[in-house]
Amino acid sequence: MSEGHTDGEQAGSGTAGTPRLTVFRGDITRCQVDAIVTAANEALAGGGGVDGAVHAAAGPRLLEASRAIGHCPTGGAVITPAFGLPSRWVIHAVGPIWRGGRAGEPEQLAATYRSILARADEVGAVSIAVPAISTGVYGFPPEPAARIAVTTLSETPTMVGEITLVAFDPLTADLYRRLLQPDQ
Repeated sequence: MSEGHTDGEQAGSGTAGTPRLTVFRGDITRCQVDAIVTAANEALAGGGGVDGAVHAAAGPRLLEASRAIGHCPTGGAVITPAFGLPSRWVIHAVGPIWRGGRAGEPEQLAATYRSILARADEVGAVSIAVPAISTGVYGFPPEPAARIAVTTLSETPTMVGEITLVAFDPLTADLYRRLLQPDQ
């Protein structure tokens, strides 16, 4: 990933035959990758948090494109052009709302990450930037969410070669780093 400002921190690991996962702490809307992922709601109506930031940076045409699609179920993802962002596409991913962990939320979150990769593969994206899906207002606990993200993204067959795990806060960045570099 290439990014155009200096407030990011990066760490990473990767092996031949699997995507290279890196950690970036900073603003996902500045990531220069093929596709930026946003944590969307089922109505694809824009929102707060990362989705609000992505919509604000992309401009009003992103909401128009989202509305044209209309709906995406939990565990799914849809793709639109990125408009004013430095990427080509935005992947709108709908993660689960945390209900205590006994309503299938871990499986739904893993399905969301697999859907992200499927959409990226459909358009030939080889680099993507992915936020911590469902850990904001949807309330998914950060530690299990990070574990699910890293495991699913590293074990799902994909043509994506570079996956940047984007963390807005230091806690999430540290969780990702520990999972990617457990010996340090």
